[in-house]
Amino acid sequence: MTALEMGQLSVMRIHALMLVAFLLVASLVAESALRTAVDLPPGSLLVAVLLLAAYPLVVAPGRRYRAWGYRIDAEELHIGQGVWTQVHTVVPLARVQHIDVSQGPIERSFGVCRLVLHTAGTMHSRVVLPGLRRETAEAIRDEVRARIQQDAL
Repeated sequence: MTALEMGQLSVMRIHALMLVAFLLVASLVAESALRTAVDLPPGSLLVAVLLLAAYPLVVAPGRRYRAWGYRIDAEELHIGQGVWTQVHTVVPLARVQHIDVSQGPIERSFGVCRLVLHTAGTMHSRVVLPGLRRETAEAIRDEVRARIQQDAL
């Protein structure tokens, strides 16, 4: 399977940093609220959160990045992901209804985007493949679109 672009690893690290920052602020608020009710040493809750945040900030982004991969052939798009629970999604190209290429500000700054395939059906009808260069995502989009038009004939 083809690996995601390296820029996606940076995007994953920034998302983890945003989560940890939120948890740190929440721990500071909780500690100040608990300080009056419970005799806590200053910074004890903050230290506990920092220790717990080490995994999602330092270890998890690399593991999640390495777990992602994709492969496209004439009939299907295969997407693999997951560290603890590994998921292999197979999208039959004939079932694709429409395709989006999307890019948020963090992704844009690292040169990656997401390919979003909307398929026929209700359950799991939206399949997202992150971490592609824009050129790659547009090439896959055009290939899938050509396949859809060919099947329509």
